[in-house]
Amino acid sequence: MIEILVVVLPVFLVIGAGYAAVRSGLFAASGVDGLMSFTQNFAIPCLLFAAVARLDLGRVFAPGLLVAFYAGATISFLLGILGARLIFRRRPGEAVAIGFSALFSNSVLLGLPITARAFGEGALAPNYAIIALHAPFCYGLGITVMEISRADGRRAVDTARVVLRAMFRNALMIGIALGLAVNLAGFGLPQPVWDAVDLMARASLPAALFGLGGVLSRYSFRASLGETAMSSALSLIVHPAITWTLAVPVLHLPQGFVNSAVLTAAMAPGVNTFLFASMYRRAEGVAAATVLGATALSVLTVPVWLLILRG
Repeated sequence: MIEILVVVLPVFLVIGAGYAAVRSGLFAASGVDGLMSFTQNFAIPCLLFAAVARLDLGRVFAPGLLVAFYAGATISFLLGILGARLIFRRRPGEAVAIGFSALFSNSVLLGLPITARAFGEGALAPNYAIIALHAPFCYGLGITVMEISRADGRRAVDTARVVLRAMFRNALMIGIALGLAVNLAGFGLPQPVWDAVDLMARASLPAALFGLGGVLSRYSFRASLGETAMSSALSLIVHPAITWTLAVPVLHLPQGFVNSAVLTAAMAPGVNTFLFASMYRRAEGVAAATVLGATALSVLTVPVWLLILRG
C-alpha cells in the first residue's frame, strides 16, 4: 500500500501546491485563469495531437476497451440523473448537470500522470484511445440529454447543431482531430516541428495539475452535500467497478487495457463538469463541490483501485 501511495501522491501534491499557492495569495487567482487557458487551449492539445498521431490505431482502438469504459460512464450518468430526480427532487436540467459529474472523468490531468507513474509511459496508449473519444462522447451525450430534458429544449435538428458546434470549438477535440488526420495520412512532420510540439506537450501536465489546484481553491464543499456525495461515489466507485466487471470477467481484456480503462474510470470528475453546468446555469454549486470533493477523496480511492489492479 505504501508503494502505491508513493506512486499517486506526487500528482496530488502538485495539485495541493496549486491550491495552497492560490489560497495563501502567493499565486494570483488571475494567473490561474491564464495558466489553465495555456494548458487547455495550447499545451494539452499539443500533447493529444502528438499522442494520437503516433498511436498504433489498429492495436489500441479495441472495441472491448471502449465498451468497458463508456458503458460504465453511461450507466453512471443515468444513475446520477435518476438519483438527482428521485432522491433529491431536482428539476430535469439540474439532474442532467449532476449526472454529468458522474460521466466526465478527469482522463487527462489525472488519468495520464497516475497511469504513467503506476505502469510507465509505455502503458499510456490505451489511455489515449479512450481520451480520443472522451470529449465528443461525453459532451455529445450530455448536451443531447440536456436539450431534450429542458422545458425549453430545441428541435432535434437544432440540438444536433449545438452538439456539433461544441465539438468543433473545443481545442482538445481539434488537437485530437489533427493528430488523427496525420496518423491516417501516414506522412511525417519535419523534426523541428515535432520537437516544438513535444516541448509544449512536456509542459502540459505539470502546469495543468498546478492550475487545477488553483481552480479547486474557488470551490466549496458546502453546497448540496447529498448530491455531491452521490456524484462522487458514482464517479470514484461505481464507474470503475462497472468497467472492471466488463473488462475482466466479461470481455477478458489484456491487462494493459484493463489498467488504463479502470484507472481512467476511477478518476475524479474534471473541471469540464463545472463548465457544462455553467453553460446551462444548472446545478453549478453541485458540480463545483463534486469536482473539489471527489478530487480530494480520490487520494484514498485511487490507491485501492491500483491495489486491485496489481493484485
